[in-house]
Amino acid sequence: MNREEVTDFIYDEAWMLDEGQFHEWLDLWLPDAVYWMPLNWNQQDPVNETSLLYEDNFMLRLRIERLHGARTFSQKPKSRCHHVLNRPRILELAEDSAKVVTKMHYVETRLDEQQMLALTVTHDLKATPDGIRIAGKRVDILNCDAAFGNIQLLP
Repeated sequence: MNREEVTDFIYDEAWMLDEGQFHEWLDLWLPDAVYWMPLNWNQQDPVNETSLLYEDNFMLRLRIERLHGARTFSQKPKSRCHHVLNRPRILELAEDSAKVVTKMHYVETRLDEQQMLALTVTHDLKATPDGIRIAGKRVDILNCDAAFGNIQLLP
């Protein structure tokens, strides 16, 4: 892996989410990867502390299937999202792995409602024969301790 490949990967992942290419996005994940959204600022333990989201590959796939389900009335019409990314900061880079932190704004909209979240996203990436894959993703919401509505999609 090199810096350009890693940076392109981060931008491409956000593009897939914005375009609603959720099944293709799932293909970016390693089978044992975890998506974590902590409930508290600087939270260190996703297992023994409550999180907003802590999902393995099975739960991510289930979430995506529900988004596309015929009986998912909360998604009629479907939610849409838009990511605005700062330049990803590569914290660690090796031939077969990388740790990347990206500050971003995430906007999600459905009908007359729109919410914007300021996020810090940490990706743990691994090189595979099929390309770069996500080994883990942590999404820290800047105002995680505030009350806010449902997040329907995945920042």
